Amino acid sequence: MNILFMGPPGAGKGTQAEYIVNEFHIPHISTGDAFRAAMSQGTPMGVEAKGYVDKGLLVPDEITNGIVRERLAQPDCNAGFLLDGFPRTLQQAESLDGMMTELEKKIDVVFNLVVDRSLLLARLTGRRICKSCGATYHVMFNPPQHEGVCDKCSGELYQRSDDTEEKVGTRLDEYSSKTAPLLDYYRNKGVLKEVNGEQDIQLVTAEISSILRGLGE
Repeated sequence: MNILFMGPPGAGKGTQAEYIVNEFHIPHISTGDAFRAAMSQGTPMGVEAKGYVDKGLLVPDEITNGIVRERLAQPDCNAGFLLDGFPRTLQQAESLDGMMTELEKKIDVVFNLVVDRSLLLARLTGRRICKSCGATYHVMFNPPQHEGVCDKCSGELYQRSDDTEEKVGTRLDEYSSKTAPLLDYYRNKGVLKEVNGEQDIQLVTAEISSILRGLGE
């Protein structure tokens, strides 16, 4: 089962990806992990990427595509994979199609977790972190016993600078503008499955599981 996972920041992709990986015994491939592995292993594409990273430059698409292809060609992907964070553009999606043809694979399903913007803002701006021990809380979903105070060490809780409403809103706008064409691309291919990410976690998992088991029949 070859799966693409899409959804905005805060949609809960990480939780659902963990379930899929454990239930279906396939590797979870993120572009960040693939980059780090390629560079540490000194693969041809990893060496090229490191040259750009060391200079503080953006890695060109052709190298990003090459690193993803190297990863998808590894033996642990023979039974399937969960790809997260790629593609991000139509050009990358078209390149992925080419990789799949070369590797004699195909994308079976593309999941998109759908969550209202206001809820995403609440999820992403509610995180609080202890300055002393690093414990993480959420004002809505996992609040401390006393506001602003860590339960574990009584340290002061703070909000990260990139968790502010303004910065989170910018991230969501950027994601939406870049992703809309991709959703149409996969919708037209008939492989897009949109899942209500506002449900309880267990219900989201159950819906994803039902779709995957239906595909496997």
